[in-house]
Amino acid sequence: MSKKLIQLIGAFGILVLLAGCFNGEQSSKEVDPPQNAEAVYGEETVDGEDAAATPDEAEDTVSRELYLIDSNGMVASQTVELPVPESNQVAQQVIEYLVKGGPITPMLPNGFQAVLPEETEVLGLDLQEDGTIVVDLSGEFSEYEASSELPIIEAVTYTLTQFDNVQKVKLRVEGEDLAEMPVNGTPLNNGYTRANGINLINNDTLDYFSSNPVTMFYPVEKENNRYYVPVTQYVKMDDENDIAGIVNELIEGPGYQNNVLNVFNPEAALTAEPVVEEGVANLVFNEGILMDQEQHVISDEVMETIVRTLTAQPNVDAVNVQVENVDEVFNENGEPYSEPVSAQLFTPSEEL
Repeated sequence: MSKKLIQLIGAFGILVLLAGCFNGEQSSKEVDPPQNAEAVYGEETVDGEDAAATPDEAEDTVSRELYLIDSNGMVASQTVELPVPESNQVAQQVIEYLVKGGPITPMLPNGFQAVLPEETEVLGLDLQEDGTIVVDLSGEFSEYEASSELPIIEAVTYTLTQFDNVQKVKLRVEGEDLAEMPVNGTPLNNGYTRANGINLINNDTLDYFSSNPVTMFYPVEKENNRYYVPVTQYVKMDDENDIAGIVNELIEGPGYQNNVLNVFNPEAALTAEPVVEEGVANLVFNEGILMDQEQHVISDEVMETIVRTLTAQPNVDAVNVQVENVDEVFNENGEPYSEPVSAQLFTPSEEL
């Protein structure tokens, strides 16, 4: 057989073999993997203890409190899961998530809206040793309606002062210090703090000379979203540390304004003068404070309202609630309040 004929036969055999591969059974379905095979992403398996993240797995997040505007026009906090930022960009991130049309948009709860004007940018941040944080914003910050001015500065202040080492907020626009807000002239010379108040309630019948501004926290429920609204109101008090005056005002409630809830039974009352020792406010109530007098249960909302409000006072870090003629009180899950309750139970704290 000639060498040329051998080459032709070999080539014909290869063509037949290739045709079988493309026209045979394997062309209509993929090869099944072994029954015990595991899906693999990168170098690690999904079922293993050290499995790598799948392509669809969400990135790491961290809980932050953002102060936004609710459907009633009140400044209120919402706890939002944000992507974990670089350690030096935490403050910048929370401000960026207050901008209308910004990254907060798809995360907004029903009825809530962001507060800062669209396209506002954070140009710089400077946290000083005395707890003052200077926030430099772009010119777009000045483009808002006069009615939005107080909510804007209140939301920025409360959002940044959630961090333990931030006490005061000062603002700049394009590097220039603001002595007052750009539209309606709210003074900013010495910075803005929580002491300036939020969602202020005016009472025409109150004697302001014998009263002090106190920020109360009241729950609100909208479409299965329950949250707390801080409301600054003037309270008639014997002195600025009059815990009894604050508690009595809480029990009386905010009236019919602001669409917030009064969670106290009308029979609830203090039976002894509150005492503050080493940062703990000791309160003794009658049984009217209980939602279940047989089981000695205090409503979770009542406890949170008391603790959030009193720990906003400069001399109170935690609250110890006792009930007359009751050895021990419990939360709604049947767990005893064996230790004083701090605000960290509801809003964990951190530093920048």
